[in-house]
Amino acid sequence: MKRLIECVPNFSEGRDIHKVDAIVAAMREVPGVYLLDRESDADHNRSVITLAGEPEAVAEAALRGVGKAAELIDLNHHSGAHPRLGATDVVPFIPIEGVTIEDCVALAKKTGNEIWKRFHIPVYFYEAAAQRPERANLENIRKGQFEGVREEALRNPDRAPDIGGPALHATAGATVVGARKFLIAFNINLNTPDVEIARKIGKSIRFSNGGLRYVKAMGVDLRARNLAQVSINMTDFEQTPLHRVFEMVRREAQRYGVSIVGSEIVGLVPKRAIELTADFYLQFENFSPEQVFENRLEASLGSDPVAGAGKLEALARPFLDAVAAPTAAPGGGSASAYAGALAASLGQMVAALSRKKKSQAAYVDELSDSLARLHASADALAKAIDLDAASFDAVMAAYKLPHATSDEEAARERAIQSALKGAATVPLEVARRAAEVFDMLGQLEPISSPSMASDVKVGRLLAAAAVEGALENVRINLESITDAGSVARFREESNAIQGRIAARA
Repeated sequence: MKRLIECVPNFSEGRDIHKVDAIVAAMREVPGVYLLDRESDADHNRSVITLAGEPEAVAEAALRGVGKAAELIDLNHHSGAHPRLGATDVVPFIPIEGVTIEDCVALAKKTGNEIWKRFHIPVYFYEAAAQRPERANLENIRKGQFEGVREEALRNPDRAPDIGGPALHATAGATVVGARKFLIAFNINLNTPDVEIARKIGKSIRFSNGGLRYVKAMGVDLRARNLAQVSINMTDFEQTPLHRVFEMVRREAQRYGVSIVGSEIVGLVPKRAIELTADFYLQFENFSPEQVFENRLEASLGSDPVAGAGKLEALARPFLDAVAAPTAAPGGGSASAYAGALAASLGQMVAALSRKKKSQAAYVDELSDSLARLHASADALAKAIDLDAASFDAVMAAYKLPHATSDEEAARERAIQSALKGAATVPLEVARRAAEVFDMLGQLEPISSPSMASDVKVGRLLAAAAVEGALENVRINLESITDAGSVARFREESNAIQGRIAARA
């Protein structure tokens, strides 16, 4: 399963483009991380960078950005319209695909600890990762900004960081790390330089003052444009859509005799948010997102080209067809690795769903640890599907080497023996991994939801089958290996793995 997250680190620099370039370059050094967007605002003196990719890679990229920002940004010489607490002000992780908010919370905690360990920058946790209820709201943490928190954290334990401190970093302050849903940063500009009007409007629409749910807002002075701005964060655009916020700001502005001159999205916005707004303003009758061309095209391209195939069948069919084809690879070794990966994937599902249930609240940390280990095993076993087929191809290639002369014969025999050892090593590693999955599922059973007991048992059966199947592939290759010492070592470990599974089944 593909695992994707978004991370939107905010850096307290929006005027020196060379510093922002250096921070972005540091993050882009990590393979597998995609830079989706970058926005810099001189009035706010802030840059918002949007990254996406595999969770671990994105977290490492964010860490490198934090380190580079600490080198380049000194908050003692920083000013801007936007509140800030750190050189890297906030680092939120957002689940996109194959990842839950709980996964992002665990990643936020790990990243926060690493920020303190690597850079000695204290960390606060917010939103879903908050360790105290009052810190779920970012503005509560950032109240007083760098200068105020720097003093208060020393004398008031309630304001001290969650990790590190109580003293803030001398120049980089503190970083706020968290996990949240997709947030839309939505700014509305007014045709007045009077920032007090924008502040009053922000106060009237934000939820903390009795306004719209899932809305945070404040007034900002855009001196460069001689305008006031209502700067808004929308934490759930489906519950409180863009058009409702826009209309409320427009009506409030009219009360003060001003109007809206424009609005902007900072960073990226989901297509669904624009669809909801278009539907409202254009007053479509019987509108459905399926009428959007791109949505229909995506659905069509993602469907199975084989008539009558369901979505899940379409996902499985290519591998099934490859195994069924009249070729020697992929064969039993690849099928064994696939069974092991399925077992680990079932375990991931059980751990992730159990972690959400109140009945299993006491086991959240253990379930999170199981989830991470099972994910690593599933990845390794999935890679072994191709590795096993490739090792078989290497054996076949060795047998086809020329052997007309004694030198060629000797070279060919060495290549065959080397390839055979490789062909035995891959399934032995599959057996090791599958046996670990078998044990992990056994450990998962007593701490997971009882309603998912059958999923755990199916996973263990698949893991046991993966072990047996992989060991059969080890044995068949050992029959042709002439190095008695290597054969003995392979057999010894194979027997140990098989005995362990038999004892615990």
